[in-house]
Amino acid sequence: MSDLVARTGRLQQRYEAGCRLVAGCIPFRYTSSDETDDVNSERAVEVLMINSTSGHGLLFPKGGWENDETVEEAAVREAIEEAGVRGDLMEFIGYYDFKSKTHQDEFSPEGLCKAAMFALLVKEELDSWPEQSTRTRSWLTIPEALESCRYAWMKQALEDGFCKWLAQKD
Repeated sequence: MSDLVARTGRLQQRYEAGCRLVAGCIPFRYTSSDETDDVNSERAVEVLMINSTSGHGLLFPKGGWENDETVEEAAVREAIEEAGVRGDLMEFIGYYDFKSKTHQDEFSPEGLCKAAMFALLVKEELDSWPEQSTRTRSWLTIPEALESCRYAWMKQALEDGFCKWLAQKD
């Protein structure tokens, strides 16, 4: 059992102009593009996705940004809680608006959310993590991840945010 405990509840939740503020990340790692250890081989990228607890398709870790933390701290916390990974937050890749069917409340009656998404270079996969009983993690190539994304906004974050950042970086 993990010593880490997932945060629950909405008491510390941040809102802005009727939107619930959310923080998340696209966890990634580099892999060699071929099986040889050739010094000149290109590094391929895999992204880590987790299952949804409420239906089909895969997700990137994300959740509410709370009053007692920075948006970066919230993104790192969600990666640990939902995906059981730690790493280096590399880059802010953008804000993405979406509508949540499950998180409607008095401050956001229509379930409007604004997610701040980051690239996270994974350094450690934890053996146990807070949501391991309800989450499984999967390493995917970018084309596989685009095909598996449950939500259009996450697909956009991967394609228009993460992939563009990665291309500029290399």
